[in-house]
Amino acid sequence: MFTRRNRILGVLAGLGDVAVVALAFYVAYFIRLTFPGLKVFRTDQVTWKIFASALVIWWISGLVSGAYRRAATHDFSAVAGATLRQAAIAMGLMGAWIFLLKDDISRVFIVIFGATAPVLLLIYRVTGRRLESLLRQDLDGQCHYVIVGTGQPAVEMARMIESGEDLGNRIVAFLSEQDSDAESTFRDSSLSRPYPLRPLASLRAMLEDHVVDEVIFAVEKSQLEQMEELFLSCEEEGVKTRVLVNFFPRLHSDVYLEKLKSVPLLTFGAAPENDYLLFLKRVFDVILSAVLLIVLSPFFLLVAILVKLSSPGPVFYSQLRCGLNGRRFRLYKFRSMFKDADDRRAEVMHLNERDGPAFKMARDPRTTPLGRHLRRLSIDEWPQLYNILKGEMSFVGPRPPVQEEVERYERWQRRRLRMKPGLTCLWALEGRSELDFRRWMRLDLDYIEQWSLMLDFKILWRTIPRVISGRGAS
Repeated sequence: MFTRRNRILGVLAGLGDVAVVALAFYVAYFIRLTFPGLKVFRTDQVTWKIFASALVIWWISGLVSGAYRRAATHDFSAVAGATLRQAAIAMGLMGAWIFLLKDDISRVFIVIFGATAPVLLLIYRVTGRRLESLLRQDLDGQCHYVIVGTGQPAVEMARMIESGEDLGNRIVAFLSEQDSDAESTFRDSSLSRPYPLRPLASLRAMLEDHVVDEVIFAVEKSQLEQMEELFLSCEEEGVKTRVLVNFFPRLHSDVYLEKLKSVPLLTFGAAPENDYLLFLKRVFDVILSAVLLIVLSPFFLLVAILVKLSSPGPVFYSQLRCGLNGRRFRLYKFRSMFKDADDRRAEVMHLNERDGPAFKMARDPRTTPLGRHLRRLSIDEWPQLYNILKGEMSFVGPRPPVQEEVERYERWQRRRLRMKPGLTCLWALEGRSELDFRRWMRLDLDYIEQWSLMLDFKILWRTIPRVISGRGAS
């Protein structure tokens, strides 16, 4: 299934979830009314506030858990797993939201709603497969294809189209790259059946005499340049045309088409490009960093006093770092070293315990006694909540390097700058300061390639006990 159409199914699945969660809310509400005791909600205004919040939270949880990315799957275990993850995230967020509202809300209602919603969602997703199949047929099926090309890429396209035959996808014919007057049969052992093989010049007649919905060009770049007339024929007929772009060096990049005003541009992106999910990531960063700055403010004051009393010098230490795409910003920390630490760096360079361009020492003599404890518990990093609030950093992402380190990167390592830097990342789960430099870089690139909101939450959740225990820190 083409990605754009899969996204449409994701939107429809999200709308279906909203309807099911609304039903679950009112089922739980009326079940609770059968019990004697206090009202479910203090006022009708609170009722509507919690109702609207529940719909938004469950929809966001569906995005985070990946439930809508697999909207077309019929694998029960995958559907059940996504539903349970969505329910766990949603009820956690609802619990936090209700706590912040500080309204008297029936706990019995919360329990009933928390049990009813995932059950109804699972029933809807399992029993709604027939409706989903009808939607898939409307969105992706009943499509007749002509494939231009006979090489391996063309065969791969045909194999993927054959996998959707139950939805009405059909291959009308293959067109040979080498124009000739002869018609023959195209066979390949990986395809379910042979197909007509026709010369290039027959395309115009096929568009007139046969039902053709789409033409897919799966040929070499040099051959495309000779097929301009075929493109024009398709355009005149109003037939959708697709071009396989495997002749570009893709590496890890996603390929998509965008327009700058009316000018089409083929775009290669090696970092996450989903604007909606990146926006949700930013919203999460802003809300959580603002809450933590408020909650931790008394402890900020206490740590500031201890830093000031423990050694002469400023409370905060700032340093220029490289952020998203190399943007410079000033990173803040509680000072954990003596005030002349930067001037003494040359004295300890030979004691560096990390390979590559990074500098790290488990027992840096420039660190103050208090600073060792601050570093072990990562308290010295707390002021970076301000960097997150400003948008210079995120909670999860590659650590921001200094410019001198970036200048010594190998070319493939520079790709880690294509994601906003963060407090923690995949490397934090493998020992924080215990990894060699290349493994550290590879984990950052793995994070960029696999990024999702769910991955961010997993990293945060697993980082917390490691920070508290001080494992792997230096």
